[in-house]
Parts: sequence; C-alpha cells; structure tokens
Amino acid sequence: MNRDKIRLTPYKVVSIIVLIVLAFLFAFPLYWIITGAFKTSAAINSTTPEWFPSEWVLDNFRTLFSRQKAPLWEIRLPFSGGFAADGQRILLSSGPRVPAAIRWLMNTVFMAVVSMILTCITSAMAGYALAKKRFVGRTILFSLIVCAMALPKQVILIPLLREMSALNLYNTIWAVIFPIVGWPFGVFLMKQFSEGIPGEMLEAARIDGAGEIKTFLQIVVPMVKPGIGALAIFTFINSWNDYFMQLIMLSSTNTLTISLGIAKLQAENSTDFGLIMAGATLAAVPIIIVFMIFQKYFTQGITMGAVKG
Repeated sequence: MNRDKIRLTPYKVVSIIVLIVLAFLFAFPLYWIITGAFKTSAAINSTTPEWFPSEWVLDNFRTLFSRQKAPLWEIRLPFSGGFAADGQRILLSSGPRVPAAIRWLMNTVFMAVVSMILTCITSAMAGYALAKKRFVGRTILFSLIVCAMALPKQVILIPLLREMSALNLYNTIWAVIFPIVGWPFGVFLMKQFSEGIPGEMLEAARIDGAGEIKTFLQIVVPMVKPGIGALAIFTFINSWNDYFMQLIMLSSTNTLTISLGIAKLQAENSTDFGLIMAGATLAAVPIIIVFMIFQKYFTQGITMGAVKG
C-alpha cells in the first residue's frame, strides 16, 4: 500500500517537471525585483544581465527613504471640511516626521487591512442573507449583484468621485476603502459558500433560542471560514493593487500609497530602475506575509468553490 502511494508514473514525473518550470517562471520576476533592489545602477542598466548581484548595495533604499518626509500618522475629523483656516479637516493628532516611504507603506497596509476586514464582514453577512433568508426581491437583488461584477469601475468613477467629495472624504484613505467594501464578487463568493450550510443546523439553533447574531457567529462563520480566508486574500490583493482608484482619489503626499509614492518619485527624477525595484520590494513584503498566513484557507476556499461550481 505504501509503495503504491510513492510509485512514480510517467504522468506524475511530467506533472512535477511542468509544475517546477511554472513555479520558476512565476517566482523569477519576484527574484529579479528583490535582487535588483540591491544592485548598483551600472549593474541594473548593463546590457549583460547580472543574474546574481556581484556587489550588494543599499543605495536604492537610501534614496527611497531620503527623498521626502511626512508625519507617521495623521488623525483628522472625518466627514467634515472647511473647519480649519485653510479649509482642511481639523487635525486631531499628528505623529513624528519619518521618511515618506514609511508613511506610504503604512497608508497602503491600513487601506488593505481595513478593506479586507470590512469586506469580509459585509460580504459574509450579505451572502448568508441571500442564501438562507427568504424575502421579497431576493432573486432580483442577487441578479443585480452578478451584473455589477461585469461593470467596469470606470463607468461609476464620476458618480463615485462626486459622492466622496460630498462626504468630504476625497484625498483620504477612506475614499479608497469604502468603494472596495461593497465588492459584488465578495457577496457572490460568500453566497456560494453559504448555500452549503445545512438548514437543519440553523433551525436547531433557533429552537435552542439562539438569535440571528449568535447563529451567524457560532454556526455560519465557522462553516464558511475557508471562503472568508479566500476572500480575505482576494480583497487584500485587490485593494493593494488598485492603482487606478488610488490615483484618482489620493493627491497629497501624506495620503499616497506606496505605488503612487514611487510613481511620484519616479516622475521627479530620471528613470531610476533601482529606486523602482526597491519600492516594489518594500511593497511586496506585506502581500507575501498575508498570503502565508491565509494560504491554508485560500487553498480550501478555491477547492470548495471549484467543487460547488
């Protein structure tokens, strides 16, 4: 029995070789960016590729962290404008001045983490309601959500921009967070997972006297945890890489994300690939950490989603 499990067939050998080649192709750009961040400008721009740095330098990171300064954090009065003398929101607290790249990275992490948490909460609740609750207009509402998945964000950009301006949220991180929270794909994904919850368990919880909140937290959430894990990764990456929305909604130095900040530095200087690679390396670290944390749930979520169709 054990020998059968470890027996290598030609199909398995070919599959392993193909997977190794694909893994190498997908990992090589990340390797090139990370090593490029520690290369000299001459090595990066050399016509002969330098596959492994012959000289490791930190000049690119020094440039990244020395260009501009910004407060480590700023807490302003939300949903308000025009209270201060300059017409800006009232500043309640401001942190010490640090390299702007640190502030940009904190902005990006805060945006992605808060978007991930809020999206998972709202999508799990909406998906559960659409899957297990019976109310008037449920089918129509779900059809609209499915249609919204095919709607490009450029179509709603102008109304969304006017809405954020009316709420005095323009040029704040919240102007990028709130549009992501209502992600139609998240609702669709969590509805598919909630369909697999046995109705008998929900009925038994009601008979035992559990309310809606207790039923949702103790019955629904544990059963759809793989879907929430998969959605968490999807939302984090989607929020992190949403360069277009960040470019439209954010403008001042203190509110930029890491990708916008690097683009701004690049615009102020000649083409500096070392600076770009240093910024890309800095931006890749949180995504790798999040994926490693949620990898188990991500794999389970994709597998269960594929089985359910």
